[in-house]
Amino acid sequence: MEQLKQYKCPVCGGEVAFDSSIQKMKCPYCDTEFEVDYFEKPDEFGEGSEQGETAAETEQDGPVSPTSQWSKEEAASMRVYACTACGGEIVTDETTAATDCPFCGNHVVMKEQLSGDLKPDFVIPFRKSKNEAINTYRKYIKKKDFVPRIFKDSGHIDTMKAVYVPFWLFDMEADADMILSARTTRVWIQGDEEFTEVKEYDVRRQGQMHFERVPADGSTSMDDALMESLEPYHYEEMVPFSAGYLAGYLADRYDVSAEECIDRVKARVRKSTERQIISSVQGYDFVKPVESNIDVAATGISYALCPVWLLTTRWGKENYLFAMNGQTGAMIGDLPFDKKSFWKYVLIRGLITAVVIYLIMWIIVLM
Repeated sequence: MEQLKQYKCPVCGGEVAFDSSIQKMKCPYCDTEFEVDYFEKPDEFGEGSEQGETAAETEQDGPVSPTSQWSKEEAASMRVYACTACGGEIVTDETTAATDCPFCGNHVVMKEQLSGDLKPDFVIPFRKSKNEAINTYRKYIKKKDFVPRIFKDSGHIDTMKAVYVPFWLFDMEADADMILSARTTRVWIQGDEEFTEVKEYDVRRQGQMHFERVPADGSTSMDDALMESLEPYHYEEMVPFSAGYLAGYLADRYDVSAEECIDRVKARVRKSTERQIISSVQGYDFVKPVESNIDVAATGISYALCPVWLLTTRWGKENYLFAMNGQTGAMIGDLPFDKKSFWKYVLIRGLITAVVIYLIMWIIVLM
C-alpha cells in the first residue's frame, strides 16, 4: 500500500520541519535540532523507525462528494491520503510528492512518489526563508517604474508557496564545426579625399565543449522560460537526496521524462556553443556565422529537486506570478503597467524640457 511519511520530534512529539536558516530539522515546540538524515537511518524513508509514522492511502479511486462525482479521467490523475494526525483526507494530483494537511497543517511526504525510478539523486536545500522571499518581492516591485502605486505600497501577496521543483541535469558534449564570415573596415583621409578599405575573410573554428548539469525542469505545471530565468543554481551545494529536506515544503515529482527534455537541452547547448565560438573570433569589426554544424550528445543525466518560492498577487482582473530562486534569491515575474503613471511621467518630463528650452532661449535673447 502507498504511504505517507510524517516527522515527529522524539522529545516532545511535535511536528518537525526542515529549517533553511540552520540547514537542519528543527522542532518548533521544544527547539530540538536534528541532522536531516536522523529520521532516515533505518532506510531511505525510515520504515521501522520509531520516529517515522506512516498512513495508508485510502482505497478510493478519487474523492467523492454527496453532490458530485469525479470523472474517471479526473479520478485517475488524483490521489487521496489519510492524515495520521487528524484523519482528514488529503487530496493531491498524481505528481505531488510533499504537501500539508489542509485540516491540521501537518507536513507529509508521499513515499511512493519518491521511490524507485522516481527517487531523486540530489536535492538543493532551501536557503531563503519566507520572510526573505517577501522582502525580496517587495524590493523587486518598488524598483520597477510605472507600477501602480497602491500595488507597490501594499506589497499584497495572495498566495505563497515554497516548492521543490523537479529538474533533470544533463552533462553534454558538443562537437562543433563552424564557418564564419568576418570583416575589417579601415577608413583614412589622404589630402582632400576619404578612403575606405573593406576586407572580408572566411574563418573556420572546430572544437569540443563539455557542459555539466544543464538543467531542464521536469514538471508540466512549471513554465520552462520562468524556470530558466531563475538560473543559475549553485550546484556545489547540492546534496544526496533525503526526504527530510522536504518536510515543511511542497514538492512535485517529475511528469516530463528526461527523454522528453533532451531536445530542449540540446538546443540550449548548441546556442551556447555557437555564442562561445563567435566570441573567440577576435580582431574583426564584424563576425557572423555562415555554416554551423554542432553535434550534441548527453554523457550523463541526474535527477534533482531545486527550491523555488512561488508568489501570486492580483491586480484588477489579472493574476501575476512571481518566482524566486530558493537558494540564491534571484526573482522574476510579471508586473502590471499603470498607463496613468506613464503618461503623467511623459507630461511632467515634457513640461520640464519645455521650460528649460524657454529659459535657454530667453537667456540667449538677453545676451
